[in-house]
Amino acid sequence: MLSPVTSQTDKSAEIAAQKGAIAEIERELWAGGFNADVLDTYQGAFRRLERLLAEQGADERHKFVIVIPVADRPQQLRDCLASLLGLCEAFGYGGQRDGRYRKVAVVIADDSNEADSIARHRELAREFTALGIETRHFGPEEQFAFVEALGEPARADLSRILGRARRESYGHKGQAVMRNIAYLKLADMQSAGERLLFYSIDSDQEFKVKVGTANGDREVCAVNFFHWLDEIFSRSEAAVLTGKVVGDPPVSPAVMAGNFLEDVIGFLRQMAASGGHGTCQHHEADAHRQGEAAYHDMADLFGFKPASEACRFLCPLEGEHGDGDCFDHFAGRLNSFFFGEHPTRVSYYRHNPVLRTVQAARTVYAGNYVFRPEALKYFIPFAALRLRMSGPTLGRLIKAEIGPGFVSANLPMLHKRTVGGSGQSEFRPGIQANSGADSQVIELCGEAERQFFGDVMLFTIERLTAMGYPRQALPQATLAETLAAVHAEMLDRYEVKRRDIVEKLVRLQGVLHDPANWWNQSAEHAGAVARFAAFAANIDHNFGEDSPCYERIESPANWKKWRVDLLDAIAAYPVDSQAWGRALVKHNRAA
Repeated sequence: MLSPVTSQTDKSAEIAAQKGAIAEIERELWAGGFNADVLDTYQGAFRRLERLLAEQGADERHKFVIVIPVADRPQQLRDCLASLLGLCEAFGYGGQRDGRYRKVAVVIADDSNEADSIARHRELAREFTALGIETRHFGPEEQFAFVEALGEPARADLSRILGRARRESYGHKGQAVMRNIAYLKLADMQSAGERLLFYSIDSDQEFKVKVGTANGDREVCAVNFFHWLDEIFSRSEAAVLTGKVVGDPPVSPAVMAGNFLEDVIGFLRQMAASGGHGTCQHHEADAHRQGEAAYHDMADLFGFKPASEACRFLCPLEGEHGDGDCFDHFAGRLNSFFFGEHPTRVSYYRHNPVLRTVQAARTVYAGNYVFRPEALKYFIPFAALRLRMSGPTLGRLIKAEIGPGFVSANLPMLHKRTVGGSGQSEFRPGIQANSGADSQVIELCGEAERQFFGDVMLFTIERLTAMGYPRQALPQATLAETLAAVHAEMLDRYEVKRRDIVEKLVRLQGVLHDPANWWNQSAEHAGAVARFAAFAANIDHNFGEDSPCYERIESPANWKKWRVDLLDAIAAYPVDSQAWGRALVKHNRAA
């Protein structure tokens, strides 16, 4: 009879052999692209690994607590949770006990304003708990009571981190404030001896990746997120890890319009040359369309090479159809751009063995990052200002403090800005869509303003951390001078980009309304032409000479107000960090 030690040794060898088999299957899955017929085998190999681990005995791998801030997005939240359940079923991480996945739990951090949305989110928590994933709904009423219980002066000390919203308006506090309240709650939920990882995602994301195939794009459950994250955090001293996203871009349309206009002009020129009667010529992807940050008008700001040429639209229509059908379809997709899609610059998953991709990071993707409980100390900075770019700003602060303890890995989530085929998101702050007599007027001013001043804050913090901030106290004059210099540079950059957009808009309208082009020679495509014209009108409204968005960005009076708020927040950050630390100690039951 084998001794327990011998049996354990045999089991360990079997587990190691299974991991080797998984590596071989993974190579086959991605050899020359995505091989769909290998996916079931790949998932099954992981489920066998889980059975072997369960037979081995004590499972000391990490448990994941997934935090999902959501504001009035019940359909997108359902899709997100359904993808999580699909991930658990496909790979089986941690196994089940009494019908529940043992090492996966969810906290829905509800920032909704609408009572119906809150009720539907609460019901989703009950539904997915019954399906096997422990899901807790942390609603506005509970949040308000939780923050109120801090008492004064703690609430005042944390006001720049947790906000000071009133009970009657405790929704739409913004993702940064909502995350911070949820993080403080996580400290309250810890228990001694449990190996936890907290996983921050967005409600418009899914645990899938987008891949391009010869038969069109596919969204597949082909990455075992929990397994690889556990491996990374078990093998390294990393405290914070960030992934990225594939699918729709993670940035605002306020900084994508120039590139998209170039692509729309290219599309119209290709269509004009085709005559509109031939077979659709838009079913082959451009070789360069997957470049890093290819969607961003100012990619060079982040160290990426700016896009230098137009990207071709990849037509999703199936069956027999011509260029005219593609023309009509693309026209119907145009306004989805204002809600965050970029129909010509979709990002795709490019496989690399995950453990080989771990590297030092500087940017947090707030919708896809994982951290140890001790990294709860890193709250979302300047949250009450509701700036965009809060994740990259947080990343610069974390990098300055822990350096190699902050890493990234090739673990992107699928990002879907809009719902189904609607072309619109359920809720998107800073964007107003109003239907007029002839067409929909979409205004980006709220989002554009938060984007601009978010960029100002990000690059100010980047320069200040190079000087030793926040560990080293810098003179107020240094803070003010740095902020002013970055603001002036950002104004120049935004104005240059605006002039580029205006010039491209003139070119687009010239091609669109050229009477020699086939779509202007019959009534058959009049609806599509009208949609192109409406898109151009919305671009003009948001970026043209009389843009109310740029009026806000360039207003000296508005800058005077923002300057005070930004400078106050920067100066107060060290004090805010101390207040946050005290609150964590008070709420950490595992300490």
